[in-house]
Amino acid sequence: MVTSFPYLAPFKFNLLCSFFFLLVLLLSSSLVSASDFEALLTLKQGFHNHPENWDSSNSSSVCLWTGVKCHHGRVISLDLTDLNIEGSVSPCVLSTVDSLIHLSLAGNNFSGRLDEFKTMSSLKFLNLSNNKFDGGLDGWNFSNLPNLEVFDVNNNNLTSFLPLGVTKLKNIRHLDLGGNFFYGKIPQIYGELISLEYLFLGGNDLQGSIPKELGNLTNLRLLFLGQYNVYEGSIPKEFGKLGNLVHLDASSCGLSGPIPKELGNLVMLDTLYLHMNRLSGGLPREIGNLTGLTNLDLSINAFVGEIPHEFVNLKSLKLLNLFMNKLHGSIPDYIADGLPELETLGLWKNNFTGEIPRNLGKNGKLQVLDLSSNKLTGTIPSNLCDSNHLTVLILMNNFLFGPIPESLGSCLSLIRVRLGQNYLNGTVPNGLLYLPQINLLELQNNYLSGNLSENVDPCVLNPAKLDQLDLSNNLLSGPLPNSISNFSSIQFLYFEGNQFSGPIPKSIGQLKQVIKLDLSNNYLSGLIPSEIGSCPHITYLDLSQNNLSGSIPPEISSNTIMSYLNLSRNHINGSLPVSLGSMKSLTTVDFSLNDLSGKLPEFSAFNASSFVGNPLLCGLFLNNPCNLSLVPSPSPNIKSSGEYKLIFALVLLVCSLIFAGAAVFKAKSFKKGSDSWKMTTFQKVDFNVSDIMECMKDGNVIGRGGAGIVYHGKMACGSEIAVKKLLGFGPNNKKHDHGFRAEIETLGQIRHRNIVRLLAFCSNKHTNLLVYEYMRNGSLGEALHGKKLGAFLGWNMRYKIGIEAAKGLCYLHHDSSPLIVHRDVKSNNILLDSHFEAHVADFGLAKFLSGASECMSAIAGSYGYIAPEYAYTLRVDEKSDVYSFGVVLLELLTGRRPVGDFGEGVDIVQWSRVQTNGRKEKVPLIIDSRLTAIPQDEAMHLFFVAMLCTQENSVERPTMREVVQILSEYPYHVMGYQPAPSSSLLINNSNNNNNNNNKQQSNDVKKG
Repeated sequence: MVTSFPYLAPFKFNLLCSFFFLLVLLLSSSLVSASDFEALLTLKQGFHNHPENWDSSNSSSVCLWTGVKCHHGRVISLDLTDLNIEGSVSPCVLSTVDSLIHLSLAGNNFSGRLDEFKTMSSLKFLNLSNNKFDGGLDGWNFSNLPNLEVFDVNNNNLTSFLPLGVTKLKNIRHLDLGGNFFYGKIPQIYGELISLEYLFLGGNDLQGSIPKELGNLTNLRLLFLGQYNVYEGSIPKEFGKLGNLVHLDASSCGLSGPIPKELGNLVMLDTLYLHMNRLSGGLPREIGNLTGLTNLDLSINAFVGEIPHEFVNLKSLKLLNLFMNKLHGSIPDYIADGLPELETLGLWKNNFTGEIPRNLGKNGKLQVLDLSSNKLTGTIPSNLCDSNHLTVLILMNNFLFGPIPESLGSCLSLIRVRLGQNYLNGTVPNGLLYLPQINLLELQNNYLSGNLSENVDPCVLNPAKLDQLDLSNNLLSGPLPNSISNFSSIQFLYFEGNQFSGPIPKSIGQLKQVIKLDLSNNYLSGLIPSEIGSCPHITYLDLSQNNLSGSIPPEISSNTIMSYLNLSRNHINGSLPVSLGSMKSLTTVDFSLNDLSGKLPEFSAFNASSFVGNPLLCGLFLNNPCNLSLVPSPSPNIKSSGEYKLIFALVLLVCSLIFAGAAVFKAKSFKKGSDSWKMTTFQKVDFNVSDIMECMKDGNVIGRGGAGIVYHGKMACGSEIAVKKLLGFGPNNKKHDHGFRAEIETLGQIRHRNIVRLLAFCSNKHTNLLVYEYMRNGSLGEALHGKKLGAFLGWNMRYKIGIEAAKGLCYLHHDSSPLIVHRDVKSNNILLDSHFEAHVADFGLAKFLSGASECMSAIAGSYGYIAPEYAYTLRVDEKSDVYSFGVVLLELLTGRRPVGDFGEGVDIVQWSRVQTNGRKEKVPLIIDSRLTAIPQDEAMHLFFVAMLCTQENSVERPTMREVVQILSEYPYHVMGYQPAPSSSLLINNSNNNNNNNNKQQSNDVKKG
């Protein structure tokens, strides 16, 4: 065959060589050295669970194990990322696998301490991120890792100073120490890591100034310094030498002073994030040199002056955020003409004047535009939505006039439109109310006129997502459109203060989701449609100051949750439906100035002012009693008192027998089914029901309350838990579950650093147990008001705890899905871990928010923390939590309990207002006497925030997101344990004010 086909010989030879090569490669990859095999077996013994194919009986299979790669008989890569492995890892075991070049333990649940690496001289990649490591890096011997290129311990629980040993890693390219609890200053020696391309130090508790030596890292491409860190001073001008830098994030870390003009040398920069600091001065024109910049966020600072003309060179800019500064002047035209890639423009809450650039949006890429709360004049540009990319348009609270552009009525991409508080006139553009994606439309407090258009083609334009529509206080007229029924998702509908006329359309009964409906102060006439009774979620109905007539439809009373009903100043006649008296949820009613007649139903909670102006109404408390002769007299008592006593005794005896039998049956059934436990886990845990039951001993009780008993337990693996046992009648009795079901539903889906973690839920026929992560330092209430810790919980720590608790509540109110109102915010429900980091806890009373206040059947919460509107009306929303949090801030400031220290009927809010007369300057009168050398500006600022949160009118309270921002305005002591700056005045509560004592107190403040 060879002689017949000589041209096939080379082919056969090559095929044979390839086969031989593959065979050698297969053998070399399947056989592994004994030392590597033994090391991996020892490593496996530390795991509580492991990948299924880790077969310890066959050493030849090692190279086929999940996460293991081999080369020439040696393990070169161990990648266990996101395998949910639990247990411990001993670096000294891995040190024998000295050919490793890739080691990743990210995304698992390893615990314990990281000991010393010794002989892993070939290691090039190490990733330990997303674990639960405790302790620090003090035991690491980095000198034995000369070839390490990647070192990643992101998102663990590591503490101590930043490790100095990493400076021995001369080949390190990627260093990630973020998301831990490292404290102290950034070492200047870090400037010697000249090979670094990626440096992440964000999310720690770092302090001090940023060392200028970091400017020597000329190979850096990404630099993250912000989040939770609180630095002193400004950005080092030496950063201008980082010529290869692509991404710089120094946001939310307390920086002050001007932006150094040297940053204009960073021509490779793509992203510059410096938001949420205290930077000041003008915007440096040198930023215009960064022609490759895509994202620029300088918001929430104290910049002044105008936007420099040099920003016209930022041709690649997609995001420009300058909001919440003190900038002035006009918005440059080049923002519309010269930034062709611009997608997001946020300039709100400044002092900009002049007109909005005419060509804004003409580039066809604009998606988000917020210019609200400025002093802009002129008209709204007509081409904002030329390419149907615009999703958010917020121009409220300016001085804009003229009509709303008709083009917005066909902008199918719009989601949020807020144009209120301007001087706009003309008509509402056809189609604007019926855009398919829109969920918020606010046009209130303008001079809009004309009729509202009908939705002519609901198949094309159907506002299925519209949640809130506010057209109040305009000059709109004509009938209400019948196509109002297309607003199938509307919850808030405000049409008050216009000139609408004609009847209320019956189609209004199709608004099945509406919560608040206000049609007051118009010219509406005709009957009140009975279809309103078909709106099951309505809590607020105002039809006052119209020309409505006829009788009140009894169908209105079919709504069992309505709390506000106002039908005053109409021409309504007939009698009040008797069924209105059974609406227990009503807290405010007004039927005054109508033509009502007949007998008043039994309203127990209202006074005569709600019914004045109806002369034909009669009732005892109206000073117009009805004809008593028409009321039948009670029938004579035909039974003797003795007969009543006998009947009562027999009934009492029967009830006693029934209760005794039920108790015996309950005891037997409990004994029979006490062992049938069901356990649901929300995290990876290393314990079972038997381990939990072992914790539930009298000697382990750490807390008792109305909802249950809390036990402390330590598992065999070393982890610690807190077990909360329900005191009630078991999970099958919803009436007595004490909020456990709410707590499970809430905590099971929450993931936030400042919210306590629910690990598991156990239940049997009679008992419920909740298993939490253990908080070693108890509650804030115990720390403040207990005998041991209160005196040592210093000012820095208190301010830090305040911000952390605010962040947890901010997540519940603004970022969780669905949004959650806690309903029991108090210092005893803010728990402190071993690092004194705050965690919001106890969700037994939590409620999911549907976008409006809810009416509760009874008051829930803790005395002294309950908001006024909740106590009076049983209506609760997120602003009720804000009030309670304000009380917590006053506890932090004064060290006093909410009630009991101020006399009968006086709480901490009233006492604080009286003592200070509401003035920040008098704050020293109420500060906790155990605190010394407190920065006066911070104390006054905390008091100011507390007073905002505890406003009587809930509308005047800030949101929790605003609370976080406001508290962060004084960041010297926030998250950083720094002494007050020398310019700050100190409040000294000590009687001894000599210089030596003041110096010692300042040193104490440094230690937190």
